[in-house]
Amino acid sequence: MKKVYLLLAVLTGSLVIVQSCGSDDAPDSNFIPARDRALEAPLSTAIIEDYLATHFYNYEDFENPPVNFDYRIIFDTIAGDNSDKIALINQVTSKTAKDRVAEGVTYDLYYLIVEQGGGEEKPNFPDVTTLTYEGIYINKEINTIPYTKLFDGSVVPVNFDLTAVVNGFQDVIVEFNVAEEIIVNNDGTVGAVNPGIGAMFIPSGLGYYVNPPGGSAIPIYAQLIFTFSLYSFTVGDQDNDGVPSIVEDLNGNQLEEDDDTDEDGLPNYIDADDDNDGRPTSDEIEIDADGNITYPDVDGDGIVDYLDSDS
Repeated sequence: MKKVYLLLAVLTGSLVIVQSCGSDDAPDSNFIPARDRALEAPLSTAIIEDYLATHFYNYEDFENPPVNFDYRIIFDTIAGDNSDKIALINQVTSKTAKDRVAEGVTYDLYYLIVEQGGGEEKPNFPDVTTLTYEGIYINKEINTIPYTKLFDGSVVPVNFDLTAVVNGFQDVIVEFNVAEEIIVNNDGTVGAVNPGIGAMFIPSGLGYYVNPPGGSAIPIYAQLIFTFSLYSFTVGDQDNDGVPSIVEDLNGNQLEEDDDTDEDGLPNYIDADDDNDGRPTSDEIEIDADGNITYPDVDGDGIVDYLDSDS
């Protein structure tokens, strides 16, 4: 299971990183078996679709921005003075996403495109994105805590390694373009012209499921909502071996966890010696002065050297 990092705003205004890397089923003295993910998936979908049918976002502000509008997505309930608003369910898009734990389990992953983003490029699933964001949970498990609550966010652009965030976030952010232009102000703050702006509605199986980060106050089985403004990205190379992590997805299924050439338990994207021949991958590829990468095949067997244990 991939490591999951959650940025938590603390009272001092600083940020701390809480890491959760254990198995969903790690035993302890109070162990309660996790629910069947295949049975939980449709329940998660129903909770999200109910939220989408009963809530709207401030689309009118985006259509006619008021003075000093911050381009922040705000959700509210369709009721009272807002009873004529357009429900999110009529504005979202969806894609099919795979559960990373239970084979054969898939989800309808809903997301909202407010602004596609004016840049030419989109990040790939193992890249490192720069963005601002807010995280909200939907709680249907515990009566003593709110139905929805903001649990995290940053108005300052932060870097998110997409291989180290919840899977649903990774699956959606790749649908957006980066900003048209990044602006660095005289005071050092950073802004963006026409960034990708949107929201994602993540079922628990693509979120934290029964393993929310300690201290986060996110309940188990919570569905997650993230709003965001995507500024830019850099190409991911998590093991610094010179091979972009997108290239290490050998089977092309857009999952970084299941490509492990030498079967040593380390997926290629975090394995600095992909074929376990004792030579670092970085020594078995060639990178020219312009950054172009060549993958030699010295013995001509059709397997490039960095993946070939006998060359």
